[in-house]
Amino acid sequence: MSGRAQLMWDEAVTGYDFGPGHPMDPVRLALTMRLVEAYGLDRGPLEVVAAAAAGHSMLRLVHRADYLDAVRRASADPASADISYGLGTVDDPAFAGMHEASALIAGQSVGAAEAVWGGAALHAVNFAGGLHHAMPGGAAGFCVYNDAALAIARLLELGARRVAYVDVDVHHGDGVQAAFWDDPRVLTISLHEHPRTLFPGTGWPTETGGAGAEGSAVNVALPAGTGDAGWLRAFHAVVPELLGAFRPDVIVSQHGADTHFDDPLAHLAVSVDAQRAVAVSCHELAHEHAAGRWVALGGGGYAVVDVVPRSWTHLTAIAAGRPIDPGTPVPEAWRHEVFRRTRQLAPQRMTDGREPRWRDFADGGYDPADRLDQAVLATRRAVFPAHGLLP
Repeated sequence: MSGRAQLMWDEAVTGYDFGPGHPMDPVRLALTMRLVEAYGLDRGPLEVVAAAAAGHSMLRLVHRADYLDAVRRASADPASADISYGLGTVDDPAFAGMHEASALIAGQSVGAAEAVWGGAALHAVNFAGGLHHAMPGGAAGFCVYNDAALAIARLLELGARRVAYVDVDVHHGDGVQAAFWDDPRVLTISLHEHPRTLFPGTGWPTETGGAGAEGSAVNVALPAGTGDAGWLRAFHAVVPELLGAFRPDVIVSQHGADTHFDDPLAHLAVSVDAQRAVAVSCHELAHEHAAGRWVALGGGGYAVVDVVPRSWTHLTAIAAGRPIDPGTPVPEAWRHEVFRRTRQLAPQRMTDGREPRWRDFADGGYDPADRLDQAVLATRRAVFPAHGLLP
């Protein structure tokens, strides 16, 4: 094991572009990479690698052949997009080159999985990935190919016996859950805004896995308005104990930045500082439970200047073993680049000025009147007994 970290990056991933006005603006990827470069993370701590696009046989590990054909047709002729596959919708408009851009992003996540499993790197990051809503037979929620599920499927193909997937995007990781619903080798954990108030309307605590895989799907449905203290309390009340019981060979985590209080598409109130704290915890949990093997992906995030680049640069720096102090000033050259590209003013520091703290669920007591505690307990009751744990 080299111990080095890899960052999967090909500038062509910015071709994943649904067009003007769409929330999934690829500038968020370019600005993140420019911030990574501004901090010099690409010079020494990280090996920057461009993997090949996922080919047909790789995509078939998760997606149906008829769906792949539909994506290719829409990619060649966007006007022919078949809406029955979720293509050509408001969420997922068809665009020229859609298959190629989607397969390239998937290839980076698969490449990250191969590097970590094969020992070329201990940690690997693909912040362009985390497109967790895509289903085996359809696009959904800005996601065409499910790179997270493909990375997990590739790990299983390579010989991993148990893979844990931890998703902290504000939206339920429904596509990854669906891909492994009946597979006890994969533990999917999703912390997300409650399905009553946010797309995709799934991720109830009672969704716990198929026959023979009971307890393999874990869902924490957080009340709208949950901030740093509640979000971190929920994470630490559920994730560490389950990972300890499951004993994964590798951890794949999805770090959608749309939990942030400035995100325009959701209703949580989490800071960049708390997002950084969860990235630190995922890193530590990988070393504690998976011999350090960690694949970290991006995801949602639609505050494309103020939030996404800082959050994912923190994630990348943590994986590289060179974490950035939250109080660090943002490099001036990057701020100029932000204004040049977007005509927006960039944030000044790598912090929102928060110092995230939370009460431990085990030590701090359960408040039956608190909606956050109710959500945590519902999840623990639903799945902890299947893992030999007390709720």
